[in-house]
Amino acid sequence: MKKIGVVGSINMDMTVKAERIPLKGETLKGEDLQYIPGGKGANQAVAMARLGADVEMFGCVGDDAAGENLVKNLENMGVNTQHIKTVKGIPTGLAVITVGENDNTIIVVAGTNDCVDIDYINEIKDSLLECEIVLLQHEIPQNTVEYVAELCAANKVKVVLNPAPARPVRQDILEKVTYLTPNEHEAVILFGEDRSFEELLKTYPEKLVITQGSRGVGACLKSGETILVPARKSKVVDTTGAGDTLNGAFTVAITEGRNMEESLRFANAAAGLSTEKFGAQGGMPTYEEVIRELGE
Repeated sequence: MKKIGVVGSINMDMTVKAERIPLKGETLKGEDLQYIPGGKGANQAVAMARLGADVEMFGCVGDDAAGENLVKNLENMGVNTQHIKTVKGIPTGLAVITVGENDNTIIVVAGTNDCVDIDYINEIKDSLLECEIVLLQHEIPQNTVEYVAELCAANKVKVVLNPAPARPVRQDILEKVTYLTPNEHEAVILFGEDRSFEELLKTYPEKLVITQGSRGVGACLKSGETILVPARKSKVVDTTGAGDTLNGAFTVAITEGRNMEESLRFANAAAGLSTEKFGAQGGMPTYEEVIRELGE
């Protein structure tokens, strides 16, 4: 398989389990506390490595124990970490996650993820442009996301933009990316509330992919037909990382040469499987598990 690059966040996830998500001003007793490797960028890289992809992670960590452990974890998962930069004096990114009632809330402290700047991209540019496709998210500075999208477009490298966490994106950047994968909330932030999802999908055939939670994931084919691939019925343990698994699996499937519908089915199966185990990266399935689920 051709090389895939991920430019994005590398975090340590501090995850606490509770009977439910606390209300505003409320204190609940936690049942468990774990420190788990995370960050949307790192999660997506691991998801793809678990699926057998040749993937390199581009990002920054601090010169602290968390940074060292996160880089080792990525290496152990099969991700190329050669160009991850260690930044002195700034802590590694941290995400505080509360898990309850089959759902979660997340607060992210950027730390060294804010150091994934244009200067850093210029340092690793040659390696980045060796990739067949590059996956981006929104846990690094916006101007970096835009710069990478423009750089890749100018050099005929495909780009998947997962616009999460939600924030507006310039129209010219939306046009430059090859695939755009918002969820329902992010799609409203990007395009407003005036148009239905079906209308949006038809505006960007074979490009816009909208994930719709338990209903599944929608896209428009070249023929103009809109499809909604239903979500896999899962025995949910933890939804953390399911979206990252979907994005990683979709990118792997596209790189394999699968068509849009096949890629979405592959991605949905992987995401569904990932929710049946605890932890963002710990639950990510192997290629063999996804193929077995699809009956291929």
